[in-house]
Amino acid sequence: MLNKVILIGRLTKDPELRYTPSGVAVATFTLAVDRPFTNQQGERDTDFIPIVVWRKQAENCANYIGKGRLVAVEGRIQVRSYDTNEGQRRWVTEVVADNVRFLDRGKGDPNVDQGDSSFGNEVSFSDEDIPF
Repeated sequence: MLNKVILIGRLTKDPELRYTPSGVAVATFTLAVDRPFTNQQGERDTDFIPIVVWRKQAENCANYIGKGRLVAVEGRIQVRSYDTNEGQRRWVTEVVADNVRFLDRGKGDPNVDQGDSSFGNEVSFSDEDIPF
């Protein structure tokens, strides 16, 4: 049996970090993932998928990613149920992440070099500058 999912999308809001009574970190966020095809109006529909991340990775997500950031999530689909105060059974489908990769860089990211803003600027040269 196999239960594995890989998603790439953007966070709809900042992750919410909590701790269990025993002190284990858990973060939740929703990932907006575009469908690979267009609808009848020529637009792409989007799925909003709840993600759950545990332990150190949960703390990293809470500290380094936020609304609008592009991430890749690898994990498994989990379906669980609970009873409301009114006695109704509710079902929840979510992805429990084993791995979250940050695919773009945000402000305050310690891995971003803030010194050089010339990346991507056009450089002019002549044919005489080419060594072959």
